[in-house]
Amino acid sequence: MDNVTLDTLTDWLSRFHAAVTERRDYLTELDSAIGDAEHGANMARGMAAVMAKIDVARPGTVDELLKTVGMTLVSSVGGASGPLYGTFFLRMGIACGAVCELTPEALGSGLRAGLDGVLQRGKAELGDKTMYDALFPALEAYATAVAAGSGAPGAIDAAADAARLGRDATVPMVARKGRASYLGERSVGHLDPGATSAAMLISSLAAAMAG
Repeated sequence: MDNVTLDTLTDWLSRFHAAVTERRDYLTELDSAIGDAEHGANMARGMAAVMAKIDVARPGTVDELLKTVGMTLVSSVGGASGPLYGTFFLRMGIACGAVCELTPEALGSGLRAGLDGVLQRGKAELGDKTMYDALFPALEAYATAVAAGSGAPGAIDAAADAARLGRDATVPMVARKGRASYLGERSVGHLDPGATSAAMLISSLAAAMAG
């Protein structure tokens, strides 16, 4: 079956936790150039809190899992990343519903709902040098692959590739949102930390699907 199970989604979170923990100093280094030098520490702390919460009481449905993630991130992560990532998972959970597995189409709809939440909260557009610049092309690539008949693993691989390209494309951009926007032209030449962690989010899902 090509459906994405609750276990796979839980593995996704575990891999994302491992990724932001391993690259915590790197994310902080990126954020120190154009932000407040907290993104790495904030994401690692938030995902550690998420995994601790899940380990204590393992959610039984997709919406319960993702809503738990979202609420934990909102309450435990400072700066902009907590509300943005928290909103992403909360909206994704609401869209996915009380099910135990997701079809490729349902996963895409859930991810898109999460992205819409990020857009509404952050008010970012493409080219603003934010996490949106990695997530939007990723989900466009996912939807295109599914429409062409790809299963969820192949589609999320395409999404991960697109997220990395979107992340890299933030280097020449002038930041127009968040703390980085205060730097104006001086933000050019730096990789956006939010887009970098967002690319990790998608690549972690691809890794979980690959087993």
